Amino acid sequence: MLSVTNLHKTYGSGESAVAAIRDLTLTVEKGEFVCIVGPSGAGKTTLLKCLCGLLAPSGGAVTLDGEPVNGPPAAMAAVFQDYSRSLMPWFSVERNVGLPLRNKYRSAADRRARVSSALAAVGLDSFGSRYPWELSGGMQQRVAIARGLAYEPEILLLDEPFASVDAQTRADLEDLTLRVRETTGVTMLLVTHDIDEAVYLADRVVVMSARPSVVVETVDVDLPRPRDQVDTKSLARFAELRAHVLRLIRHRPQSVEAA
Repeated sequence: MLSVTNLHKTYGSGESAVAAIRDLTLTVEKGEFVCIVGPSGAGKTTLLKCLCGLLAPSGGAVTLDGEPVNGPPAAMAAVFQDYSRSLMPWFSVERNVGLPLRNKYRSAADRRARVSSALAAVGLDSFGSRYPWELSGGMQQRVAIARGLAYEPEILLLDEPFASVDAQTRADLEDLTLRVRETTGVTMLLVTHDIDEAVYLADRVVVMSARPSVVVETVDVDLPRPRDQVDTKSLARFAELRAHVLRLIRHRPQSVEAA
């Protein structure tokens, strides 16, 4: 569904140029949940911005359903880490969720129905008239996720969406994301620095090297579903996968050199 081929991204030019991504290739199949991890500064957010058309790559190609991504695709939605900046504080929760729908659905009734369904999916169906500043951080992030779902994308990109909340809220949002994925069947690609989170959520974990980034390895996660914060993380296989991903990151301090 999503294909990235020999992607390069360099900031600046000449002697001051900084190569963030070098020759990175990956795929995401329809219906998959893929997580991307890597060391700090590996260019994970840069990669996501290239995937959703917010940042032009310096080389290589990104395609969605066979079509080149040269700008934000209509079939894609994104949820970013800084939910406080992505929500309009002067809009109600309902208006925030419905914000991207005006150009997609002409019928006000259709927009209201999609907003209502999305809020119900994230457990906020009784908070539509509230304002973001009246909600906790975790609830604000639920609003951001609901906005992505209301748009009914074919693929949802998430950039460290739970990094700014406490541990318990993070676990709740992880489980919410899994329920939404199971209910809607939407394809998901999540960028995270949390290895436990990646292994817990994903069908596959893509491990990036340090800058300039390439894919070190793609790890298949063969843990049973549905997953549970206690039972799944108590499995010996979970510990094995977590250790393997951590080893890949720690033992590759520099980008893999070209052959």
